[in-house]
Order: sequence, then structure tokens, then C-alpha cells
Amino acid sequence: MYGRYTQDLGTFAKDEAARLRLQQGNGEGGTSQPRRPSELLEYTQGRCAPCRVCALQCQRFLISKVGEDWVFLILLGLVMALVSWAMDFAIATCLQAQKWMYGGLDTNVLLQYLAWVTYPTVLITFSAGFTQILAPQAVGSGIPEMKTILRGVVLKEYLTLKTFVAKVIGLTCALGSGMPLGKEGPFVHIASMCAALLSRFLSLFGGIYKNEARNIEMLAAACAVGVGCCFAAPIGGVLFSIEVTSTFFAVRNYWRGFFAATFSAFIFRVLAVWNKDEETITALFKTRFRLDFPFDLQELPAFAVIGIASGFGGALFVYLNRKIVQFMRRQKTINRFLMKKRLLFPALVTLLISTLTFPPGFGQFMAGQLTQKDTLVTLFDNQTWAKQGLSDEFEYLGILEAWRHPRSNVFVTLVVFILMKFWMSALATTIPVPCGAFMPVFVIGAAFGRLVGESMAAWFPDGIHTDSNTYRIVPGGYAVVGAAALSGAVTHTVSTAVIVFELTGQISHILPVMIAVILANAVAQSLQPSLYDSIIRIKKLPYLPELGWGHHEKYDVRVEDIMVRDIHYVTLNCKYRDLQHVLHSTKMKSLPLVESAESMILLGSIERAQVGALLCHQLSPQRRLQALRQ
Repeated sequence: MYGRYTQDLGTFAKDEAARLRLQQGNGEGGTSQPRRPSELLEYTQGRCAPCRVCALQCQRFLISKVGEDWVFLILLGLVMALVSWAMDFAIATCLQAQKWMYGGLDTNVLLQYLAWVTYPTVLITFSAGFTQILAPQAVGSGIPEMKTILRGVVLKEYLTLKTFVAKVIGLTCALGSGMPLGKEGPFVHIASMCAALLSRFLSLFGGIYKNEARNIEMLAAACAVGVGCCFAAPIGGVLFSIEVTSTFFAVRNYWRGFFAATFSAFIFRVLAVWNKDEETITALFKTRFRLDFPFDLQELPAFAVIGIASGFGGALFVYLNRKIVQFMRRQKTINRFLMKKRLLFPALVTLLISTLTFPPGFGQFMAGQLTQKDTLVTLFDNQTWAKQGLSDEFEYLGILEAWRHPRSNVFVTLVVFILMKFWMSALATTIPVPCGAFMPVFVIGAAFGRLVGESMAAWFPDGIHTDSNTYRIVPGGYAVVGAAALSGAVTHTVSTAVIVFELTGQISHILPVMIAVILANAVAQSLQPSLYDSIIRIKKLPYLPELGWGHHEKYDVRVEDIMVRDIHYVTLNCKYRDLQHVLHSTKMKSLPLVESAESMILLGSIERAQVGALLCHQLSPQRRLQALRQ
């Protein structure tokens, strides 16, 4: 580069000197004439040739730098933060519109019911129809498909722009309806699609983005970004994405995931401050538990009970979700009817759930008017709702009023909420719309933890500390433990503990949370696969799951124990009679092709149908007539 640059300068100097001598030779009496304006312009342009060379080199340098990892990760984090914030804004607007419609018709209960039921039904039906027409691949969570893709399997149309648009719009409408659905799983899929589209765009500047291994690494970082910008939890997002999507994780991708997830979470919270939703960058569900004495050691058995019960609850949730899907598929009459009327099933499910959550109706026993965000805010509240089991001894303020009922105490409300939301969430996640299950399970776990915390506070109103100091039990801490335990049991992850710490902004309950999450995982993994592995089995995606507990003897199984030895094969020199014998003697769909019967070197395989088609073509009447003519 340097030699070329000096050569250009030398050539320019020689040309300039020759031009000056020519101008001097043309003058009268050997003296130079004053330059004309056109000559001055040519002279100036000639002197700028090195500048053009420098500009070209700078341009090439910038284009090469676009291919750097950190540029790609910054773009990915920025785009995902903008998408997450815009979707949250649209979802909040939709939920506020439903509250406005419901509150404006308070004079007529029937009109209130119609507005409460019709609004989510229309949104869910639109989401299902739009997704089905534009890109059916956008239905569901997306994490099972990403697990399969990161194993090296190519799934067509799962990372395209069309699927991206369908996923974003469909998810916004589904969450804006107020149904018990989550956004975390779909955001992993959205971030992966965003990374794939960015790779295709940046491949115009550098060929490194055409490398398949490089794209897989970027998809692994994108999975972390999806969780990071969804909950503003970069550390938990990276760990969760590793646990959920990867069996073997390349350590070189570690910094990519942290860098992109941190940048995305930062921009996501800065946008909230810019929109004046927050005063500064804080946790999404900030708690204010006391730090000097968050819990007593004698409370640890209660936290352990939460973990064990959450393990059984998580396994039951996965089992119930799978059985609902299998029931719908095995009933041929129902399946055939729903295949013709694709929008009927989501509409009926939404109608049922919204009817049961109608606040003046049965919803008054389960805080039906609260959104998922408001529900978590109330469940993480550090005040005790009931003392000695009596609900009227506590003054409910603001949105806490939703948990109060004049004819029952808070324990009945929490039990009804947990039982109803449990099967509602398992049913709602089977709707063919873009949706996840993490957030509904998170809320159910928080409610169960709150129930245990309120029970402990009622049994020990002055706390269980034996010294003279009195430290009352904090039910909000139990809610945090329950949320992490149940979500960890359903997804078979431990990183939900870290996500909870980042969501609440406090780490005071780190020991109870870790105990509960580990116990919940131990119980759930021994009973059922994770929710994502269960969906992989239902969709029959090409994926080898991990061997669970009680299957250690299968580690001793060898390939020779399960392989079929007596296989009919096709050789390169086989005749028509040999091919006919192979086709008549076996019903295998694919036939191995070897070099010869002596060497048995495998060259590949050929489909049975292709062999039949080739034989029919070679022995067709036209070919026979052609052979006779020859």
C-alpha cells in the first residue's frame, strides 16, 4: 500500500513538472504567462489526487470495519431494544384501551361483559389469522425451533423477514388482548430472525457473514439479546439462553452474548426514561425488602417446600400442556373440524378465559381486572395482606384493592387465582398465535409463593425470630422465590434465579431462591422433560433430547446394538435384475449405494421412489421404440 502510494506521488510529480515546462516553452521570450482560470482548476484538481487516494483507502477501511463483531452486536442490540420498547408501548396501549372501554360502560354490566369479551377475542383472532396467512412458522414460542437450528438443522422460512413481521405483529396483538401469554420465548425467535437478516444485509460489505459457522455464533448471541431486552436482564438472559438453546456452548461466544444483551437492555431502559415511564434506569419490578434481616434461617424449610411443590407443579404444567395438544390431534373429528375453521379454536379459548376473568363475575375471586404486570407488582409487595387470616385488618390501596373480596379472605382469592390461571395458561399456550409460556408460569409461581408467605405471616404474626428483636415475615420474598422456582421447573433452568434478581433489583433472597430453584429442577427433571423439549416432541422436530433420570443404562447402548445388519444395497455395476430383486425383497425407503460388493465403500444413498421412477423411464415404450430404431 505504501509503495503504491509513493509511486502515484512520483508519477504525479513528473507529470506536473512536464506540464510546467510545456507552459514555459509556449510563453514569449521564455517567460511564463499568467495562468487562466481553467488551468488553475486543472492544476488544483491534479494536486488533489493524493486526497482522493486517501479517501478511497478510508472508505475501504470503514467497509472492512463494518464486518467486525462489535458493530454487528451493537446494531443487533439497538434494533432489538427499539422493537421491544415499541411492542411494549403498543401492548400497554391495547390494554389501556380495554380498561377504558370497560370503565366507560360501568352503568351497564351486559355492555361491560360484551366489551370485556369481544376486545380480546378480536385481537387473538386477528393475530391467528394474520400469522396463518403470512407465515405459519411464527406460531408458538420459537425456542424449540432455535434449539433445533443451533444443532445444525436447517428449518426453512423460520428466519425470514416475512416470519419476522408476522411474529412481531401477531405477538403484539396476542399480548395486547390480556390473555395469560408470555413474550420471552417469541423474543428469542425475533432476535434470532433479526440477527439472520442483519447478517444477510452486512454480507454486502464483507464475505465473512456468508460463513455458516459465524452465523450460528451470532444466532447464539441473539438468543441472549432476546431475553436481555425483554426483561432488561442481560446476565440472566445470557445464562438462560445458554441453558435453553445450547447443549455445548463455545466460550468464545460468551463476550458476544454479554456485550449485545447489555447494550440492548441499556437502550431498552433508556427509552423508558426518555418516554418518562421511569425517572431513572431501575429494575422492571423493583422491590423494597429490608436488607438488614431479609429472612430467618428457620424459614428455609418453607422455602424448600416451595421449591419441591414448584417442581411437581412445573412437571404437571408440561404434562397438561402436552395432553391438551395431543387430545386435539388424536380426536380426528375435532381435528378435521378445526383444520377447516382455523380461527374458531383461538376464538373459543379466548371467549372462555375472558368470560371467567370478567371482574364483576367470577373474576372478582381471582383479581381478574389486573394485567400480568400489575399482578406481579402486587405479588412482590413487601407488606403483609392478612394478619391472623383476616382480610379486613389490612388497608388495601390502589391496585391492591383487586385482591380484596368482602365475602372471602385473601387466601381464597390466591388459591382460586393459582388453580384457574394454571389450567388457563396451559390451554392458552396451545392457541396458534405467537406466544410464550414463561411469563404466565412466572406469575403463577409468584402467587403460590405469596400464598405460602401469607400463611407463614398468619401463623407467625410476630415472626419466628427467637431473640428480643421482632422481624415480621415478608410475603413478597416468598413470591420472588416461588416465581423463580416454578419458572425454573417448567424450563429446566437455574438461571431464572439470576433473572429474578435483575427483575427485582435486590439480591437479598439469594440463598432461598437458589435452594428452591435447585430443588424444583431436581423434582421436575425426574418427572417430565422441559416445556421446550416437550414441544419439540409434539412437533417431531429433528432433535436428540438429553437422557433424563432413571435412564443411565442407555449410556451403555452401542450403535452395533441397534443397527440393522442385513441390508440390501445397490452397487455401481448392478444390473436390472439386481435392482428388481432389491426392490422386491425390501421395503426400505432409502437404499445405500456402495462401490462394489467386495469393497463395500459407501458412496451415498438413493430413494426407493427415485429408483422406481428411473427404471420406468429407462424401460418406457418410447425408449424401447427408440432402441429398436437404432
